[in-house]
Order: sequence, then C-alpha cells, then structure tokens
Amino acid sequence: MSRDVVATAKRLVVKVGSSSLASTTGGIDNDRVDALVDAIAARSATGTQVVLVSSGAIAAGIKPLGLARRPRDLATQQAAASVGQGLLIARYTAAFARHDRTVGQVLLTADDVVRRAHYRNAQRTFERLLALGIVPIVNENDTVATEEIRFGDNDRIAALVTHLVRADALVLLSDVDALYDVDPARARDATRAADPTKAGAATAASSRGASRIADVRSDADVAHVRLGRVRGEGIGSGGIATKLAAARIAAGAGVPTLLAGADDAAAALAGADVGTCFHPTGRRAPARLLWLAHATEPRGRLTLDEGAVRAVVDRRTSLLPAGVVAVDGDFAAGDPVELIDENGHAIARGLVNYDAGELPALLGRSTHDLTATLGAGYHREVVHRDDLVLL
Repeated sequence: MSRDVVATAKRLVVKVGSSSLASTTGGIDNDRVDALVDAIAARSATGTQVVLVSSGAIAAGIKPLGLARRPRDLATQQAAASVGQGLLIARYTAAFARHDRTVGQVLLTADDVVRRAHYRNAQRTFERLLALGIVPIVNENDTVATEEIRFGDNDRIAALVTHLVRADALVLLSDVDALYDVDPARARDATRAADPTKAGAATAASSRGASRIADVRSDADVAHVRLGRVRGEGIGSGGIATKLAAARIAAGAGVPTLLAGADDAAAALAGADVGTCFHPTGRRAPARLLWLAHATEPRGRLTLDEGAVRAVVDRRTSLLPAGVVAVDGDFAAGDPVELIDENGHAIARGLVNYDAGELPALLGRSTHDLTATLGAGYHREVVHRDDLVLL
C-alpha cells in the first residue's frame, strides 16, 4: 500500500546523496545529475510536485579548491561548501532547463525551522515556489552552519522537510540500494577475496546470505539488521544508519518512505518493487516540533520536580518557574534546552524563554509572585507548551 502512495503522490520529497552525484575524478558527474533530473522531470510531468533535497555542495567544491578528498576540518568544509553550492545549483539549473523547468535554491539550518516565525516563513516560501511550478532544491546551509555539519545530515533534513511541506511520501536515493539483513558491501568484498570471478554485488550478497528487506512495518522488522557504513568513495558523509534514522522519523510521523539506489530513481519514483519501503508507523505530527525533536542540539538542561514532570508529560502544560529546581548550561532566550526529571532522564525538549543567567533567581517561584516583584515581563512561561515536544 505504501508503494502505491509513492506512485500516486501529488507531492514528493526526493533526497539524493553526495556519493550518487560525485564523479570518480572529483566534482559532480554531469551524467549522474542528468539521469536523476530526467527521472524527476518525468514524474513532475504527471502533475506531481517534487522537492529535491540534494547533498553535494562540499563534494562539488573539492576539485576547485585543489583538494584530494573531502576535508575533515570545519573551516575547509565551509569553504568547499561556499565554492561548491553555486556550482551544484548551476548544474541543476542547466539540467532542469532541458525539461523547461525552473529551480529555486533553499538553504536551511535547524534554526530556520525550529523558531516559530522562521518556520512559518519557510513554509510559505515552499508553498509559493511549488505553486509557481518551481522545483525547490534544498541543502543544509553548510557555508555558515557549525553544529549542523557535525551533527546533522541531509537524510534527516529530508525527513523533516517532508513534514514541513506536507508531502505524501519521501524517497531516499543513494548508493545504498536497499536495507539488507547483513552488510552486502562486506559480503561482496569477502566473496571477491575468496573467488575473484564472483564480482557482482548481488551474487556476493546472496552467497553470504544477505537478503534485501523489501518492507519495514515496525522496528521489529529491522531489529536483527547488522548495519554497515556504506560510503561513496569518501565523498558522502552519511551511511545506511542515517538513512534508517531518517526513514524512522518520517514513517513514525505517518509518511511512507522508500530507500532505493540512485540508479533506480525512475523505478523508485514509480513505486516499483525496488529498495526498501518503510510503512507509516505513527500519525502526522506538527512539523516544527519534529524539527525541534530531531534537528536541534540542546544548549542546556532544566531539572524539573515531580509535579512539573507530571504537568508537562501528562497534562501537556507549559513549564513554569515554580517547577524548575536546577539549571545547567549556557543558553540564551529562544535556544533549545532539554527538560529532565530529578533522576536525570530526558522527558522533553523546548525553546526556553529566559537566558541561563536569569533563571536561577526565578526557580521555585510562581508567575504571580514574579510579576508582582519584578514586573509584567516575568509573567511568561519558562517553556511554552507550543514550543515543547515530549521525547
């Protein structure tokens, strides 16, 4: 049923990884880009709106900078992204122009979508681009991002963008063609070492007992999977683990997700029996809260007393100063913080309304008392329930 949703979706998010776009000599492979764009354009011609989440900015910048491989230090990654992002979007512009389609660049960081005003603006931008017939091409804003390069990945971004734009399905394309019960790359290498005549990946995988998992309907279906880290010539930053995590985010919030090889893009977009299909395991959730839960790193921790834990978890109320017993970290108003119980267990994440330096003087006091002694500005919650997600 979920493959049918992919085949009939009116709005799709498609993600492609760096290793599926990079050439063996460095830079972006034009033929690979053209093949991907041909598949997306063919699907768009049927009336489907497609949002493309594309890695590749850092990969595109490697060769112009004279580097031999993907840089490891943050500053050089940012420099490569700065050079490569323009090259990447120019290549997509030319490729889609062959189909009389216009593209629009959207660079995101988690902060762009977690904060309420930014989230609404991002959502309006996507809706207008799609209404105008534009193909939005999304990438993480690696040129200025810091934590995002170390913590984030475009698989996760794609899962969250799927909810931001209210897409019907998510398709993850990479050099990982499916989820297997064991790592087929290791199986292939082992088989080649034992018998060089057995060079085919499929032969090698089957000879070692690796089997494609066609459908995942619950975590029980992947509990036995031994994950390998499949990477493309040192270009990509992700692996099968990030794709599995992204699929779980999307499917857990009600969106079917198909993981397939970039070479199978046309078949995947048609809902064919390729790759691994992750069936929805939960209901649609507010997109901004998904970003808060899955795309942010907490800047501090607030310890709640037992009554506050019950209020936040059971009654879904805002967090008030009276329920906070300890503050840890260095954060500013508007930053994400983790809410923990007195045993140190994380129960929620939210956007705090006070600086770390302000909070200690407010702990244990009611908003009525604070307003009376400090003024109306202290009537606000520590974390408003609209800016809070349970973990």
